[in-house]
Formats: sequence, C-alpha cells, structure tokens
Amino acid sequence: MASTPSPPPYPWRFNRIGGLDQVQLDRPDDLRNIGRLDQKLWVALACPVKGLEIDPATLGLLDVDKDGRVRAPEVIAAVKFVDARLKDLGDLIAAKETLPLADIREDTAEGKALLGAARQILVAAGKPDAKEVTLDEVGDLSNVFAHTLFNGDGIVIPESAPEGAVRQVIVDAMACEGEAADRSGKPGLDRPRLEAFFADLADFDSWWKEGRVPAIQVLGDATPAAADAVRAARAKVDDYFTRVGLAAIDERMPPLLARPELEIAAMAGKDLSPASAEVSSLPVARIAAGRPLPLADGLNPAWVGAVAALQRDAVSPLLGAGRATLTAAEWEGVKASLAPYEAWLGARKGARVEKLGAPRVTALLAGTGKADVEALIVEDEARKDEAREVLEVARMVRYRRDLFRLLRNFVNFAEFYDPRRPAVFQAGTLYLDGRACHLCVKVDDPAAHSVVAVPSRMFIAYCDCKRPGGETMKIAACVTQGDSDFLSVGRNALFYDRIGRDWDATVTKIVVNPISLRQAFWSPYKRFARALSEQAAKLAAAKDKESESRLSQVADRTTGAVVEAKPVKPDPVDVGKMVGIIAALGVGVGAVGTIFGAAVSGFMGLQPWWAKILALAGMVLAISGPAVVIAWLKLRQRTLGPVLDGNGWAVNGRVVVNMPLGTVLTDVAALPPGSSRSLKDPYVDDEARTRRAIAWLVVVLALGALAVARWQHFWPFRK
Repeated sequence: MASTPSPPPYPWRFNRIGGLDQVQLDRPDDLRNIGRLDQKLWVALACPVKGLEIDPATLGLLDVDKDGRVRAPEVIAAVKFVDARLKDLGDLIAAKETLPLADIREDTAEGKALLGAARQILVAAGKPDAKEVTLDEVGDLSNVFAHTLFNGDGIVIPESAPEGAVRQVIVDAMACEGEAADRSGKPGLDRPRLEAFFADLADFDSWWKEGRVPAIQVLGDATPAAADAVRAARAKVDDYFTRVGLAAIDERMPPLLARPELEIAAMAGKDLSPASAEVSSLPVARIAAGRPLPLADGLNPAWVGAVAALQRDAVSPLLGAGRATLTAAEWEGVKASLAPYEAWLGARKGARVEKLGAPRVTALLAGTGKADVEALIVEDEARKDEAREVLEVARMVRYRRDLFRLLRNFVNFAEFYDPRRPAVFQAGTLYLDGRACHLCVKVDDPAAHSVVAVPSRMFIAYCDCKRPGGETMKIAACVTQGDSDFLSVGRNALFYDRIGRDWDATVTKIVVNPISLRQAFWSPYKRFARALSEQAAKLAAAKDKESESRLSQVADRTTGAVVEAKPVKPDPVDVGKMVGIIAALGVGVGAVGTIFGAAVSGFMGLQPWWAKILALAGMVLAISGPAVVIAWLKLRQRTLGPVLDGNGWAVNGRVVVNMPLGTVLTDVAALPPGSSRSLKDPYVDDEARTRRAIAWLVVVLALGALAVARWQHFWPFRK
C-alpha cells in the first residue's frame, strides 16, 4: 500500500531581531501553516490569561481547558477555527472589531452555521438588514435568547410548557430544588434538578407512608398536635419534676432550688409581664417534695398557655379528661406514648418537598410529569448546535480583533521589538529617579517572582502600586539605562498603566545587576570616594569622641579643684618616645615621596609625548577595566525570558535585551529638542567653585613646574 506523500515544506521567512530568529507572520498562508512551524522556533509556548493587555474575554475563549493558561495547541486550534469560517485568513491581520457577513465562508458547514447564527443575532438586535456584526452586539447574547423557548442549554423555563399540569411540575420543582439560569436570562429547570425533585418526592412518600401506622399515630390525626404540645413544654416540665425530686431528698432543698432572695427583690422593682425573661426563667410551679404539676392553678404566668395546650392536646387524650394535676410517672408515660412518633419525625426524608403536602406528592408520583418535562429538556438540548453557533459568532468577532496580536506576542515577539507599540505583557511606564521604565510586568508574588527572574541579569525594581479607593497592583520594573546610585527600597515613584491611569508606587524589593557600561566604568572611583568619605567620617567621629573625653577630664579636674585646690601637674614628656614617633613619620613621608617621585619620574621620562597618553589610558584601564568587562559580560546575557517565566509564561527562545534595546526600554531625563538653558544658578556655591578652581590651578602649576624642571635638567627625583 502506497504511503501518503508528505506536503512540501512551507517557505517560512525569519527576521533576525535582538539576536533571535523570529518567524515573519504577515501573509494569510503564514497563519494557515502555523501548526506546521516547528515549536522549537516559537518564542513562547504558553502564557497566562491574566495580567496581559488583551481583552480577558478573548483569552478566556482561547483557554479551552480553563486552566488559566493559553498553550500553543490552543493557539493553533484558534487559527484553524477562523480558517474554517472566514473567506480570507488575512482578515486577522487587519484586526478589525466587526465581522462583515460577506467575509463568512459559505462553502463549509462551519461557515454556513456561523452565517445563520450571525443573522439570528442581528435580528434579535433589531438590525435584520445590517451587513456586519459588531462587538457590542455579541457582548451580551442574552437578548438573542430572550424570546426563545428552547435555546440548547438544557434548561427549560415554565413558558416552554403549555399551561396546565406540565408547567405546574416545572414550577413546583423550581420552588423545591432551586432555579437554574436559562440563556434567556429567565429562571428555569435543568435535568439534575428534575432528577433531584422526583427523588425527594419518592423519599418523602415512602417516609410518609411508614408513619401512617397506629403504633406511630397513637392519637390518629391528633398525634401531631399532641407531639407539638409536649415538645413545647418538655424542658420546663422536666425541670419542674427534677426540682421536686431533689426537694424530696432533703427538707433544706426547696428554698435553695428557688430564686435567691436578692434576685426576687430586684424583680420587685420592675414592671413584669408573662413574656419577660425574669418571669419565664422561674420554675413552672411552686417546688415542694412529692408535689404533682398543677395543670390549671398555681402556674407561672409565662407558662400558663403551654401547660393548657399540654393538658388539652396530650394529657387529656392520653390519660383522660378532667385531670387537674400531672404526676412525674404520668408525665413519663405521656412522653413514652409519643416517642415512636418523635422517632419517625426525626427520620424525615424528602424534606424539601414536604411543603407541597402528601396529596400533591402522591399525585406527582402517579402522573407523567417527569417524562413530560424530560421531553421538553430533550427538545431544548436538540438546539445545542444552533445555540453554540450563536456563541461562536462572539468568539469569531473577538478572534478577528485580538488573535493576530496574540500571535505577534506568542509565536514571535514582534510587538516587543517594535518601538511603536508595547507588547501585551508590558503593563505601563514607571517614572523613577529621572527615568521612565517601559518594561514593567504585573506580578502576584514579588518574592517568588524574584527567585525565577534572577537569571535574567536584569536590574529589577519591584513596586507596590495603589490608587484612591483601595485598588492595588504589584509590578516588576526592569531598569536598563542609567545607574543605580539612588535606586533603593522605599523610594516613591509614579506608575502609569496602559490606559493612562496614574498609581502611587513604592519600591519594595530590588534585584541588583549592572545597568550600563558607564555605571561600571565609574564604579571603582565612586567606591574609592565612598571609602574615603567613610574613613573621614570615622576619623572625625573618633576625634570628636576624643575631644569629648578630654573636655570631660577637664571638667572633672575643675570640679575636683573646687573641693581641694591642688595644682594639676602636666604629664611628663617622654622625649625618647617623641623622637621615635618623629623618626617613624619621617620614614613614612620619605617612602611616600620616593614612590611618588619614582612614578612622576617614570611618567615624565616617557618618550615620545603620546606615550604619556597611553600610560594614562593604561592606568584608567587597570582601574575601570575589570568592572567594565564584568558588566559587559552580564549585559550581554540580559534576557527577558526569566522575567516572564516568573509570571506564568513559557518562553521558548532567548529574548535578548542588549544595550541598544535597553536604551529604548528605559528613557533617561533629557532636555526636549529646541529647548534653551541658562547656566546662571542663583544658588550655586561660589566659594566651593573658587576652591575647586584654585585646586586645579595648583595642580596645573605643579605639573608645569615639573615640566620646566625636566626641561632645564633640574630634576629632584633623579637617581
């Protein structure tokens, strides 16, 4: 059997941008063959559905498995979806927000179904003669189904059934089991709720029939009233007979079982009523050893009604009419007679349908209501494909507007390398320390993100952003130009999101990496100046401390002189020690002078003149060279991948952020073209400027003197 020949290779075109080979997508055939492109050549293989500057509704449609991420297979499936329904796949490149009916294919089953659904949407919107579907018309599709009885969602509304028994079944089921939202926006009933309704009906009917036997219905139809009366008075009557029993074991108990006198005295000063808590908490009757419960006289006013109901509905039917009291044994007998009924109530089943009543439950189970409603649900589900196409129109409108843009931020990163338009993952611009950082991404957890982002070799400032009203956001801003001298945690900044809203931003965390070669070049000198400043500060602090110590000693001596006026003898001078110190200083100064003289002599002895320039360049290279080389190596390794990976992306290629691109992603402060500037500063420190000028003049004169001395052959450092 002959094998099917493989299709010829597609002539892909690639652009070398930022050191990365990126496929070019600007022809319909490029999009149509996207599934054939080796995924090793895709820049990204997955992206999150949140935190991107694309309509979340579009990303939600692309995320078919609803796991919060869009993967390469889902992107390919979206392109195939469009290709099967649009005449020209190149319409995606235009990224328009409307779907003209004339652009829908009629030579495929998918296209025909989509065209019919699009016309149905326009009719529902009151625009039957319109030639295109807009985004507004598919934003809320409930109006499309507002007047439909069957719309394919498997939910039937009462109006979908004819008036009468079947419609009442739907109403009863919704009342007992709850409502399901139909696509029309109306409440309805779905299959799971219908099944639950008839299961509850069967359970309730079975339970109800179990309780119809005489052993449970001891008083027939009067049994529920008797049980209710016993239940209402049970706790208080049990309390009464317990206190009576305690009173029988000790003659001192009755006063102790009543209310304390202080509480009774407090009640005496109040306006009491049978409904007050103080009255209802008292015993139902007076406590005395062996005393039965009176059923008419001598009762707590709060419990007269409950005891009367107990006598009428339970005691008289069970023990005989005309009883004025109730003993403890008789009370236990009443409870025992009604115990089977209470146990049956406790085993209640199908409680949700109990409100319908037993006759209605029996009628529903005996009728054909369930089968009739199921038939309506089946009829509704038969419209599933038709209704799905209505939803697919919304998908097509959004894909036509957003899909190509996603491809330019997924298959390639064309938008990221295009200075005219930011990429979908760029959240806005952060203004911080005289620069504007355009490479800012939203993050959920800066601590976790920073761990993943470290290999990016980027200098990253994490910021907490907030707006009036409590809205908050966290961003990671990549600083790719300038220096980091004044970038630190706690600095405040201003962030503008993609729609122009301003946010207060505060730096909360920093990942330190080189920013520029200029910073690396000057870093050794800045560290040296900082070290000198720190040493000078330490020396000044030490001198200040020493001065304070001496002043303290003088103060102590002065205070002591008031008590005992004795002359303070100065410490004797150790001449030998002073000589040693002076000698050591002389040796040190001589060594420094010798080294300096040798250096100056060697420098001035260089011939020809350009050798001196090379020597100076070599000295600068020796100082700044290592720092510049290290920074250059790290700057060459800067890549965007880890920054996005920490945000849920799966970046496949090395998206290099080289130094030219870094100058685009971060703008430093500069005067606008055509501006003028006055150098007259009213607050300049003239004295400091004069001192600096004198110092430079001294240096120039010294170098000139050395040059003249060399020329006149008078060189003090000659060996």
